[in-house]
Amino acid sequence: MLAEVVVAVTRLLKAALGALLLCTFSCIASVLPSDRADVMYHSYSGGGVSIDGPAVMLRSKVAQDFSVAGYYYIDTVSGASIDVVATASAYSEERTEKHLGVDYLAGNSLISTNFSTSDENDYHAKTITFGISHDTFGGLTTLNLQTGLGDDEVGKNGDINFKEQVRRYNYKLGLTQILTTNWIAALNIQVDLDEGFLNNPYRQVRFKDPTAALGYSYQAEIYPRTRNSSAVSLVNKYYLPYRAAIGLSVRHYQDSWDISANDVELEYVHPLGKDWTFEGKVRYYQQTEASFYKDLFEYANELNFMARDKELSDFSNVTAGLGVSYKLPSYGIFSRQLQPEMTVQWDHIIFNYNNFRNVTDRTSAAGAEPLYQLDANVVRAFVSLYF
Repeated sequence: MLAEVVVAVTRLLKAALGALLLCTFSCIASVLPSDRADVMYHSYSGGGVSIDGPAVMLRSKVAQDFSVAGYYYIDTVSGASIDVVATASAYSEERTEKHLGVDYLAGNSLISTNFSTSDENDYHAKTITFGISHDTFGGLTTLNLQTGLGDDEVGKNGDINFKEQVRRYNYKLGLTQILTTNWIAALNIQVDLDEGFLNNPYRQVRFKDPTAALGYSYQAEIYPRTRNSSAVSLVNKYYLPYRAAIGLSVRHYQDSWDISANDVELEYVHPLGKDWTFEGKVRYYQQTEASFYKDLFEYANELNFMARDKELSDFSNVTAGLGVSYKLPSYGIFSRQLQPEMTVQWDHIIFNYNNFRNVTDRTSAAGAEPLYQLDANVVRAFVSLYF
């Protein structure tokens, strides 16, 4: 189950795909997104897990007011994260994701429908979304509405009789406002409702057991079958006189498992000459633990719900990122002017867990192991062709 092992990584990669093809912060509803094709390679390394793979993306107008977009990418993951390796052996698997989207321009409104599938050997997901963006007040204000429905099927390797379902409901509301000639801001609200089998069938919790050699034993995790969450974000971008731009984003998250999270991101984009663009960013994220999370439970079946997934623990991370883009010479073919561009982006992430301990340290007593920390690197390299 790749999504459970590398949650933060998957979000980064999907954000990159969204930035390439889907309507992003800078889009306005009365214009279709630009025609483009992209080939991307992405990789992640950290915490005993390595992920890499290619992606191919395409967006094109098929009529004056109609465009289609799609992408296909592959993740190959090997190794195992720290909370899995203690009770299982390292593994290797592959995940593929396919996406198809359609945009229709109707006056000052942009109507979008998207369908995507994600497939692993033990997890299959389907998602459909419908959205509408509308420009008003002379194009100074854009209102965005989106709803989505996900249907996931959960399996378990080695157990052909294990089969569970997850239903996901997603709602988004966004307001983008041009405040001055240089300043644009967006306020976004998102609500997610999940129900079904929400935990990982392979992951286990540990509890104190004086009869065990290590002082603890394991049992399967037990999660609630519902999870409701909401998030509010404010995104600002200010364009500087020398063609550069600075961005500041803040976000707050809250869910029914008592997790509360905040993050802030500062970015700077600086063009150099006509062809080069450099960017840098720093992001800080912090969250509290779920109400049923513990690194070490007092005894078996201590609570009705029990989790030891480090992504549900109290932790923080800091991300520093750099990127560079270069516009290659444009050329014409079949009466079209083509503009190629090359981009490389790198993120370094430091995770600090406040109540998740490194159980691979066998020299410490149960519950006294050192707190876990990991450094990760994420690289994205892609070639884009605007036409």
